Amino acid sequence: MIAETVCSAASAAGLGIAVVTAYRKRYLAAVRIAAYSLVPVGLVMTGVVGWLADTAFSPTAWAGFGVLGVAWLLFASTRALERRRGSTRAERRAAARGERGNTVAPTASAPSLGAGTRPAAKPAAAPRSTGSGDDFSDIEAILKKHGI
Repeated sequence: MIAETVCSAASAAGLGIAVVTAYRKRYLAAVRIAAYSLVPVGLVMTGVVGWLADTAFSPTAWAGFGVLGVAWLLFASTRALERRRGSTRAERRAAARGERGNTVAPTASAPSLGAGTRPAAKPAAAPRSTGSGDDFSDIEAILKKHGI
């Protein structure tokens, strides 16, 4: 009952402000204010305000929200543990069957491409620039190191 009265008073005040705004020849703003001020009355008439009031003061509803919160925490914690392990369901199934698929050795820095697909890179020491010569020697050394 109080919620309906408060919503009706807010709508009446909003409509009053809309009338004053229209009197000042700001019709677009007045229509917008009138639209906003009719929302609380519309919510009361559709029963949304009553439903919210019944839900807010219902211990059963709050217990339900608590159960939903616990369920969400359980889902989130299991997901976090799964990510922490770094495995997905498919990976666990493959590990249980003993399959390895296309995996990389744990100590490898890059995936192996197989034998003979790329020539082995020889680590070569690049001459350092003394400042007066070639300024790109460091960059060339990096590119040679990566085989480019």
